[in-house]
Amino acid sequence: MPQQKDIVKIAIQMPGAYPQLIQLDQKKPLTAVIKEVCDRWNLPGPENYALQYADGAHTYITESNRLDIKNGSILRLTKAPGRCADDLFKGIQSSDSDVRCESLKQLAAISTDITFAQEFISRDGHSLLVHIVEDANEAPLIMTHTLTAFMELMDHGIVSWENLSSVFIKKIAGFVNAKVMDTSIQQVSLDILESMVLSSISLFHQIREEITLERLIAHLQVSNQQLQTKAMALLMALLQTAGEADRQDLFAFLEKKNLRQYIHKNIIHSSGPIGDEMAHYLYVLQSVCLNHLEARMRTALDSFNQEQREALHSLRQAVFETESDGSLSNERRRSLCAKEFKKLGFSNKGNPGQDLSRTPPGLLALDTMTYFASRYPDAYSRFVLENSSREDKHECPFARSSIQLTLMLCEILRIGEPPSETGSNYHPIFFAQDRLLEELFCICIQLLNKTWKEMRATQEDFDKVMQVVREQITRTLSSKPTSLELFKNKVNALNYSEILKLRQTERLHQEETLAPPVLELKERLKPELLELIRQQRLNRLCHGTLFRKISSRRRQDKLWYCRLSPNHKVLHYGDVEEETEMPSIESLQDKIPVADIKALLIGKDCPHMKDNKGKQTKEMLDLAFSITYDVEEYSLNFVASSRTDFCLWTDGLNVLLGKEMSSESMRSELEILLSMEIKLRLLDLENVPIPDSAPPIPKPPSNFNFCYDFSQAEH
Repeated sequence: MPQQKDIVKIAIQMPGAYPQLIQLDQKKPLTAVIKEVCDRWNLPGPENYALQYADGAHTYITESNRLDIKNGSILRLTKAPGRCADDLFKGIQSSDSDVRCESLKQLAAISTDITFAQEFISRDGHSLLVHIVEDANEAPLIMTHTLTAFMELMDHGIVSWENLSSVFIKKIAGFVNAKVMDTSIQQVSLDILESMVLSSISLFHQIREEITLERLIAHLQVSNQQLQTKAMALLMALLQTAGEADRQDLFAFLEKKNLRQYIHKNIIHSSGPIGDEMAHYLYVLQSVCLNHLEARMRTALDSFNQEQREALHSLRQAVFETESDGSLSNERRRSLCAKEFKKLGFSNKGNPGQDLSRTPPGLLALDTMTYFASRYPDAYSRFVLENSSREDKHECPFARSSIQLTLMLCEILRIGEPPSETGSNYHPIFFAQDRLLEELFCICIQLLNKTWKEMRATQEDFDKVMQVVREQITRTLSSKPTSLELFKNKVNALNYSEILKLRQTERLHQEETLAPPVLELKERLKPELLELIRQQRLNRLCHGTLFRKISSRRRQDKLWYCRLSPNHKVLHYGDVEEETEMPSIESLQDKIPVADIKALLIGKDCPHMKDNKGKQTKEMLDLAFSITYDVEEYSLNFVASSRTDFCLWTDGLNVLLGKEMSSESMRSELEILLSMEIKLRLLDLENVPIPDSAPPIPKPPSNFNFCYDFSQAEH
């Protein structure tokens, strides 16, 4: 007698037959189950049949994935994968183009299933597709189905990309390079080339030779967003796979061709919204380009390097008129140089190179200073001369400020950090401006001087000034300015008095909310507001969220959606296309009963983070969470696209599990709601000081004769 936990109640369909409702014994071999189903419908040859999910991706049921079948699942009896592979293999070779087209269309759809893919590849079916591409005699629609089917088969990793012939690679590259070509063919071809580039360095070199980068840039200028996205994906794959020398060449070429300007005009300022996939690639491009500066950032100044010494002395020579070197003795020259370097704000006036020995920012600080001095000589001279004429304690040291500001900009722009697989936080200003770091530095060093004067700062206030400047920069960048001019106007408008107002508001708010009576009122209001947040979290889970699967081979078409049922009893999830906004519960093929969820795991405790050791970044760890279900043998793994989504989902899942919400988002929202509610409650007490403790209760009177006895009056 099978145990209850091994029994799953399911429905099995077949076209033209009445569905069967059966109790599937998970301990019974699948062949025996299929034989019983065939016997009930009087079908001969049960070995020619298999079970598939009736909805969604039509995945074949095998011994390895059968435990994923849940109560209420709907399956269908269909052709066995081997028999299906035989039929499609023959159909592809048919002399009738309509039969070939239909067979390839079916192949493209079913090749997403690994069981079928193994059967088709074992018959050397993928080689047949390669020959169709190499011959290139088919109509565009047939070629699109061929390439799509090939991509899906290869994506399983059964066959190595390196086994492909150079003829095939030339054909695929030719489809991308062609000026007149069906858009669907170009999209899949770009997809295939991206996977090849990411798979091996030898294929990178081969594709780099075949692909025309001008055509890739041309694809970014079309109105078709999907084609733009695929072209960006290949471009990012080339940049990320390239060795240092190749990457330098690619950067030089893309800069020469004004890639950033094309992106700024045709993608960032396009009429439609930027998709999630494109946002990620813009973030990756920004990250890879800025990381190009990492080598300079991590290299200290070499006092014996003639070029670096000259660059350092050019800062002095650009602002101070020195007597002819020939008329000065060595000692006099050294003394004069030391004095001038001190005026420039170097701490070590005798050997200013020592100030640039700390990494980061290393030589990058020297680069930003020399850029400012050469690009904006008037502003540079004004900064140095103005401060050198002040009292020593009130002067803003140019060199020290520049070194610290360069380090700050490196931290804000995350220079030196590898791009995250889920990141999409790009700065539109990056694509509007060449040499972004240097130009930002030129604006911010002048902002620093302005803030220094507004604060009437002294040398002891240096760190305070830098904190204010950091706040000015981060607040301005968070508003996503689209041009350098806009950034400059906004950051200068956010002067020290504005920062003081913001801080004063925050401080007053904090002071008035710390009074004991207010704290007591807060505690009374908390349960009601926490319940409001719980309901919001559950509503958010019912609405659902789009998540991204992490794949080492490629990122496209790896999206899935998860949402909670309206009765809060089942989590529904399944694969979707990027354009999907909010799929219906019926279209999501998989589900997990909330009652089966055992635990919520976050960060490095998640199974998919343990499996990817060495590949995950801190950012990815901060966005990862998993739920274990059944007997903790299975898990559903998530990587949120943002910290906000991470907080919403982990809070919501904790509510479903009957646990306390613990995210920083919950704490922030609770504080906002409490603050708002407290302000509403205290409106009548405006300008009335709230005492720290209740006033003392007065002593009772000596007698109560002042009380009127109504009972006596009635008689």
